[in-house]
Amino acid sequence: MLKYTFGLLLGALVFLSSCRDFVEPNIPYSEFDTAAYLRTIARTSTTFNYFSLGSSKFALTLEAVDIEDGATVETVEIKVQHRRLIPGVGLEYTPSEPVLIKTLSASDFAPNTESRFLRTSFEISASEAISAVGLTPGDIEGGDVFEFSLILNDNKGRSFNRENVSGNVSGAPFYDSPFQYFVNVICPSDLGGTYEFTATNMDSIYGSCPGTISGTTTFTPIASSPGAYSITDGTFGFWNCYGDSWGSGNVRINDACGNLTMTGSDKYGASYSMTVLSSTPEELVFTWLNSDGETGEVTLKAQAGKPLPPLM
Repeated sequence: MLKYTFGLLLGALVFLSSCRDFVEPNIPYSEFDTAAYLRTIARTSTTFNYFSLGSSKFALTLEAVDIEDGATVETVEIKVQHRRLIPGVGLEYTPSEPVLIKTLSASDFAPNTESRFLRTSFEISASEAISAVGLTPGDIEGGDVFEFSLILNDNKGRSFNRENVSGNVSGAPFYDSPFQYFVNVICPSDLGGTYEFTATNMDSIYGSCPGTISGTTTFTPIASSPGAYSITDGTFGFWNCYGDSWGSGNVRINDACGNLTMTGSDKYGASYSMTVLSSTPEELVFTWLNSDGETGEVTLKAQAGKPLPPLM
């Protein structure tokens, strides 16, 4: 009986100890050194429009998260640097190090109705950013990038920035605190639609087409390539003039900040290019040429109520 009773007691002791939730060694949770970060609540504007730099801006809404619901934030420094990719060379930065463009103070953070943390909203115009890096609007090109970096300084003498933020805090959707934002200079393109055209000066080794051809062509935006448009006939009716048809050709017109190019090939494998002769809000005049020596001059009329942008 004694052995039996001792066995039961020993088993119970093992069972109870196995269910115990303990931490070894003991961690003083109340003495943890907590940090701070800036959760991105809204990316109000994170691109600069190349065609409208004067009205473009970088704008965010941020939430200060810390042990005091954002009250430890003393200042947030915002720095900027211009970046351009030089083909065959690499990235070129102007200036060589980020420069201070704006400083937010504790008073810029205020309570909100959606959370207990303090929030702030700010905006920096493209003009301010361009001036801060020592450039002028005329120096800016489509595809340029402005890198904005944030430095949070708290009232404990600590700084949090892109250099010491962890990957989880910077990239995870819940935290979304990268301390760095890339503002691209974009060139919105809106050339999609159906245009009326007239074609003249059509010639090739296979035959010519005297006079003028009139018709319509459709520019269809290619979703996977912003600024690129497939067109219904790369010869703008020239082949029809001497008994051929466009068929399965795949030629597109590309708009890169107003610079037009023609790429792709026809059903025979000939490649295409174009040269813009003139451009007004009412019409675009250009010549097309393929690698088989076929060519023509096209006058494209603007769609009703939709003037053409400056093109070249």
